[in-house]
Order: sequence, then structure tokens, then C-alpha cells
Amino acid sequence: MAFDKQALTTGNNRREQIEQVVVTAQQMREIEGRIFEAGMPVAALMEKVAGLISSRIQELYPRSLLRRVGVLVGPGHNGGDALVVARELHFQGYDVLIYRPISKLKELTASHAQYVESLGIPVYEQISPLYQCELIIDGLFGFGQTRVLEGEIAATIDQLNQRSQPVVSIDLPSGIHTDTGEVLGTAVRATHTLCLGLWKLAFLQDQALEYFGKAELIDFGIPMRDVWSILSEPVGMQRMTAATAKDLLPIPRPVVTHKYKQGHLLLICGSRRYSGGALLTGLGGRGSGVGMLSIAVPESLKPMLSNQLPEALVIGCPETQDGAILELPEAVDLSKYSAIACGPGLTVGAQPVVQQVLEAECPLVLDADGLNILAELRTIPTLLRRRATTVLTPHAGEFKRLFPDSATLLPDRVSAVRKASQLSRAVVLLKGARTAIAHPGGSVWLIPESTPALARGGSGDVLTGLLGGLLAQEALQEQPLEATTAVAAWWHAQAGIMAAEERTELGVDAFTLSQYLIPVVRSLFSNH
Repeated sequence: MAFDKQALTTGNNRREQIEQVVVTAQQMREIEGRIFEAGMPVAALMEKVAGLISSRIQELYPRSLLRRVGVLVGPGHNGGDALVVARELHFQGYDVLIYRPISKLKELTASHAQYVESLGIPVYEQISPLYQCELIIDGLFGFGQTRVLEGEIAATIDQLNQRSQPVVSIDLPSGIHTDTGEVLGTAVRATHTLCLGLWKLAFLQDQALEYFGKAELIDFGIPMRDVWSILSEPVGMQRMTAATAKDLLPIPRPVVTHKYKQGHLLLICGSRRYSGGALLTGLGGRGSGVGMLSIAVPESLKPMLSNQLPEALVIGCPETQDGAILELPEAVDLSKYSAIACGPGLTVGAQPVVQQVLEAECPLVLDADGLNILAELRTIPTLLRRRATTVLTPHAGEFKRLFPDSATLLPDRVSAVRKASQLSRAVVLLKGARTAIAHPGGSVWLIPESTPALARGGSGDVLTGLLGGLLAQEALQEQPLEATTAVAAWWHAQAGIMAAEERTELGVDAFTLSQYLIPVVRSLFSNH
């Protein structure tokens, strides 16, 4: 789904668009370059940005709670921002101390350094005097840093990370690569990170998350025309937000409709060994609101599924000696389904069934053993023969088996999933703390939040059913497949977050997770 570039760019709509944008370091440079070429003085923008940072820091850490603030100042414009923040906090009555390890500064940053010294703010070349401070502000290095940190600065950051003071990083924690999230030797472990202007890609990369603390965006008013002039059409990377999810979900339904217009989903899952996989996938499908739900399982599981999911059409299938689905009954006509989801709990003994569903001409979701079987069949050659759309939902281990060449790009998850999607012509959802969804055309959706509560067996099965149910619904078939996939991933993550808030991270088993799918939607449509 591309941005509406004709939409209003003020008020809530502008904020929603800004929250959705994700940029690389190069794109951010080009966007800022357009702002400066249009006549915005660099010094004026620095004053504006630093003023917003200073105000936010005062909200987070009011002077009534702490007084002494240490500011780490680097040589570039990130250091200039930090110096303006130091000056403003000084004017507001905070006791400010500055650590400046590099004497050679950019011209504008040097001017600010001269002024803060004239105000009597102490400046040190060693960080130890700042250890008495109650708050540290990290302005050493901003976006675009690529060199590995070493020597005295690296040692200083390592010492800082061993201390207990809260740390607020400006734009990114110093030492984090803007695009990949790689730690460049070492990096500041922030308590809070104030990302400036637009979300940088590192904030959506798993490997960087432990360094950001709580992250938030400081919108300093970048004109949307400058954003659109640099980002490609459709936009290459987008964050899935609550506002976007609300627009993409199939609510409200038409006043006049019927169950078949709301889609018919076929789930193929379960085995005698993994009976729970079938039930949890079915619960995810139920939660999607799909009009008709059919579930193909080994014959021995049919009574259990019929009891737990009475509204589903449960199809008993012949079994192998080990309790896997041997084949689909002749009465199952794959052309009659709006979408198929296949894999949870199957075991690799169900390979003939997966081979059969790969021939189906409707959207197909493959997960778990469906992916393991696909890897055995040779992923890319098999998928390139498929005429209909396919969605793959691997975790990191499955991804490496499916796409060994693309996996060499890990831990840069965005680059890896984008390459895998392009090679396979499938939509690929790479699960993680920040799930990434790629389309063969190169676009990527990113899920900006999740919870470790989802690190439980069966959580992915719920997602498979939920995603399959959304893909089956007629109302969603006109929107891009990757957008619907991203909505499912966002919805699933929000259910985990809501459940964890009420039951703690230890209390969110997969069955409980499925019970929070509808509360997420209710909350979404009552609060926005």
C-alpha cells in the first residue's frame, strides 16, 4: 500500500504519515539536503530540533526530580544538537557538565561549544566527572556513523554502560549503524532514544533493539513534499501503525453480505504427534472473522477439533503409520477455497499433501512443517512454478533452511527478507522482535513493536490461521497481499502485547493469545 501523497499533511494525518515512514541514512541525508537547498539555515534547524529535544527531556526528567545532567558531545551536528540542549537545560536551572573527547569540531558545533563555555558550563575531556550526574545525554554520534568505535571513546562508552544513570540518546545511540542496526565495536545502551525527524531503519532491526531503550520520534516538521521527492513510489519501507491497520482491516462489513462473501479458508495442519498445532491454527482462523472455516486434519484428530471448533467444517484425512496426513480426501476441491494455510503440526511425513496444495490457484500460506517440506523440495525452483501468490512465514532458523544464500545477509533482516522475496517471487514474513514482510517488487513492511511474551510454542500457529483468514476475505483481496500480511502480523503482535499487559509476559500461552485477537480490534475501533 503506497502513501497518499495528495493527502493533507497537517494535524493527525501528517503525524500518521510521519510515523509510517522509515528511511536509510542516505535517504535522510537527501531529505535534509532538500530542506537546506530550499533556504532553511542549518543553524536554524539545529536550534529548532534541539529545542524540541530539550523540552522532551524536561518532561521526562523534570528538575524537581533531578538537577545534575551530563552531556556527551561529539564533533558533528549531533554534538551541536547536544550543545544546544546543554545550553537550554542550563538556562532552565539544571547543573550541566559536558564531556567532549574530540577537540576538532564542525564549524557550527564549534560555535556552540564556544558559547556554552562562555556561560561557565564546565567542559571535560574525561568522562569521570560526569559520573556524579543523575542523567546522561548522549550526543556523540548521530545517523550515518559507519566507522567502528575504538580507543578512548570505546572504552568510555563501555564504562558508561556499566553505570546506572539513565541515558537519553539523540537520534540513535552512539555506535549503532543507522541502516543495519549493527554495533560498531561498541554502542551506548540508552534508556530512552529520541529519533529525529523520521524513523531510521535501525529501529526496526532486531540486533539493535536492546540499545534503544524506549524509542520515540521527535517530529521537527519535515515538509512531506521533501519526503516524497526522495522516497520511491511505492514507498520502499513502511512501519505498520494502528491508523494504517484500521484502514486496512475489513471493518465495517457491508450491511448486505453472507458467509461466502466473507471468504472460505482451508487449513491443513496437525498430526497425531502435534494435535495442538491444528487447534491453535483454527483458533487464529476463527479470530480473523473469516466467513467459512474448513480444517483438514488426520482422521484421529477430527473429534477433538469438532469439539473445540464447532463452527468449523472438520475434514478427516487418511493417516500415515506415524499419524501424519497421508493425503487429502478426493472430495476436497482446492479450487473452492478463497485461501489455504498449511503447515503447523504437519510433520515432514505430509510431503505429498504440501506438493498438492502448491498446485492450488488461490493464495497459499506456508508455515512450520510446510516450510520444512518446501525446503526439501528446493524452495526457489518450487515456488517459481507456482501460478498463484504465496506467503511464507519463517522464523530465523526456517529462513536459513529456505534461503541459505539470502541468509548470508543476516543479521540485516530487512536486506535478507527483501532478497529472499525477490528470488522466490513470494511474500516473505520473517518473524522476530521486529517482524519484516517483503514483496517481490522490493517493498517492505515493518512491525514496530512486539513482546517477548510471544516466544512460546504455538504462537506462530495462531498467526498462520489469522493470516489465512484475512487473505480469504473478499474485502481484502483488492489490497496488496503484503499489506494484508503486515496487518495480520501487527494484529498478532498487539494481541500479545495486550495479553502481556494483563497477564505478564509469562502468562501468554498460545491459547490465551488467541483470546486477545478480538479485544485488539475492539480497542482499535473504540480509541481512534
